Amino acid sequence: MASFNRVIMIGNLTRDPEHKQLASGQAVCRLGLASNRQFKNKQTGTMVQEVCFVDVDVWGPQAESCRQFLAKGRPVLVEGRLKLDSWQEADGSKRSKHSIVADRVTFLSSNQQEDGLDDYDAASSAAPMASMQSQEAVAPKTRIKKAAQKDEEMGTSTGEIAFKDQKPFEDDLPF
Repeated sequence: MASFNRVIMIGNLTRDPEHKQLASGQAVCRLGLASNRQFKNKQTGTMVQEVCFVDVDVWGPQAESCRQFLAKGRPVLVEGRLKLDSWQEADGSKRSKHSIVADRVTFLSSNQQEDGLDDYDAASSAAPMASMQSQEAVAPKTRIKKAAQKDEEMGTSTGEIAFKDQKPFEDDLPF
């Protein structure tokens, strides 16, 4: 039977990352993530806020980056797989919880970073990143304008915009 286990979640860190170095030399970092959902209750008309708390385990070099650059309150996007942890308490009761094993953690910018203030010691790497993102956001608009100008110059303007095809998205999934 085929199965698929993929989770994508955006939220804020509920605590500073917990970093451990295992005896094997492998680094692991545990993040606490809170994701909010706000909706209007149709029966009462009131706004309801729902919070989902989940632990995230990050392994390897990415764990080192999380330890170095993340802190409580920081927004992140996590991609990975859902895992069920089960254990038995000292009193004999059985417990379980879901967690995410991260394949990829993307550091999102907070309001301070958008204003040019960086809350971690990587200002040198954040500045080029921000300028690249702004160039990427402007580039498609510029290409559209240039294509429309070219059509007008050649007298072939049909009102349609010619887009260059891009290579399809490639995923690192094993299937």
